Amino acid sequence: MKTIGMIGGMSWESTQIYYRMLNELTRRKLGGLHSASCIIHSVDFAPVETMQREGKWREAGELLAAIAQNLEKAGAEAVVVTSNTMHKLAPQIEGSVNIPLLHIGDAVAENVKKREIGRIALLGTRYTMEESFMTERLENHNLEVITPDSGDRELLNHIIFEELCVGKVRDVSRRRVLAVIEKLYDEGVHGIVLGCTELHMLVRQEELNLPLFDSTQLHVESIAEHMLEGVYAG
Repeated sequence: MKTIGMIGGMSWESTQIYYRMLNELTRRKLGGLHSASCIIHSVDFAPVETMQREGKWREAGELLAAIAQNLEKAGAEAVVVTSNTMHKLAPQIEGSVNIPLLHIGDAVAENVKKREIGRIALLGTRYTMEESFMTERLENHNLEVITPDSGDRELLNHIIFEELCVGKVRDVSRRRVLAVIEKLYDEGVHGIVLGCTELHMLVRQEELNLPLFDSTQLHVESIAEHMLEGVYAG
């Protein structure tokens, strides 16, 4: 079993989901008392969020790159970032270590392609929806990516940072997000990407009439596949 280095805490609400799901997948495959081999560095999100808001991405990248280097020194054989938004810094992180970064966008894209879906809507923080780092990653897999309109992007960003990142899961916000998705469906999208790891807490496939691609779930499945490659029960 390979050891995975996780850069988490952005927010810890989703990092704990990663840890639980990765261990559940490990137990499901190997049985017994088996659990995931991982090292987690969970950052204090408040100063990181300030860097995001103030556009200090270079400083944020230096922080995450240093963490990735420490995870590698501690024995990690691959590194993951448990946040869609912070994949903006993926090139800086990848360039700082000699182990692979398992990119969340690739995990999503591969699953979208398996369903033979070409036109998807990306939901997430305003950084993920409005900047190019995630849309281009998905488009590199020959997918057409659209995002909600400006008002809905503002709504989603508010729900993520002001509610989900502090553990508030509200039915009224779920209904609002579902209304955003319904508008996108009317615009002809064929699938919805939950491009924020906290959105896993709010929206489920059974609530929708089109395919849902949960980046948290798909990323963890990809991580587990890499971690357990060549490992069998017994």
